[in-house]
Amino acid sequence: MMETEKSGAGVQASDRYSRQERFAPFGSEGQRRLASSHVLIVGVGALGTGIAETLVRAGVGTVSIVDRDYVEWSNLQRQQLFQESDAAERYPKAVAAQRRLEAINSETVIHAHVLDVGVEELEELIQGVDLIMDATDNFDTRLLMNDMALKHRIPWIYGACVGSYGVTYTILPGQTACLHCLLGTVPFGGETCDTAGIIPQAVQMVTANQTAEAFKLLGGYPKELRGKLLSFDLWRNEYTAIAVDSLKKADCPSCGNQPTYPYLSASNRQKTDVLCGRDTIQIRPAKPVQLNLKETADRLASVAEGKVERNPFLVSFSIGVYRLVVFADGRALIHGTKDVAEAKSLYHRYLG
Repeated sequence: MMETEKSGAGVQASDRYSRQERFAPFGSEGQRRLASSHVLIVGVGALGTGIAETLVRAGVGTVSIVDRDYVEWSNLQRQQLFQESDAAERYPKAVAAQRRLEAINSETVIHAHVLDVGVEELEELIQGVDLIMDATDNFDTRLLMNDMALKHRIPWIYGACVGSYGVTYTILPGQTACLHCLLGTVPFGGETCDTAGIIPQAVQMVTANQTAEAFKLLGGYPKELRGKLLSFDLWRNEYTAIAVDSLKKADCPSCGNQPTYPYLSASNRQKTDVLCGRDTIQIRPAKPVQLNLKETADRLASVAEGKVERNPFLVSFSIGVYRLVVFADGRALIHGTKDVAEAKSLYHRYLG
């Protein structure tokens, strides 16, 4: 009787990935390659949890996840690996996700990292990685990922969503235009989920396209890649695939003929200072910007639980125990914390 049960369990285990192996364009060879691959997912929020669950269920051999934040109640609406107890206990997102992913597929090795990604951290995280998946919430980290991926010749898949809008693009070092090439040409926008909201279907659409591209790359079918930047607005029923090959620049400092990888240098990183004795962190953008303070105030005013005040020189936004004071040059004072990672999280959450 015991032998029969073991045999049955074995049959079930071997049948685990049969449905995607029967998909002829992918097949058993694609599955074999998937099982030997290592994917790094930067960010374990809405996109990151969706990407991670899809890849782990599909049988990717090793998945590394990294996030600096913890689970909150507002995450549960769209961040699919988390449950109410995670929010109640304020569990770190990476740890909560790892726990759930290991329960989904014990065959996949899950590495969880609770940290704020910088150059040094990313240098460590990319060791042995075949693909980087973007699930972050800010362009400072994305541009850092872009340069790091290009420097080490690792493909990465950009993805973002807010409201009912989403966008994704697959970047292949030495072949495609990179994120730096697209800046100033492709409208990426500055809204965030906390100011403009988001519907979960937009998340699911982005992750579906990101992970489909991941299957093609990891399974050994690069010729099937989309090759275009995909954007959509589900509420407006708009879908656009944009050919961006012509935007690849020979003089791009990130992917051009003589790359310098500028976003790996200290001068191009977001700067933070702890203001002594004030429970305040100052954050300065890596590059000078010029904010429209009225537009910034209007966007923040949409956050129902927050209070916004404005004068000709700054916008003050209070929410809970925190107060964010934003200046026209993009500099911000985050009052109510001495924790740099927490201050960065608040900055990106409300200012993009």
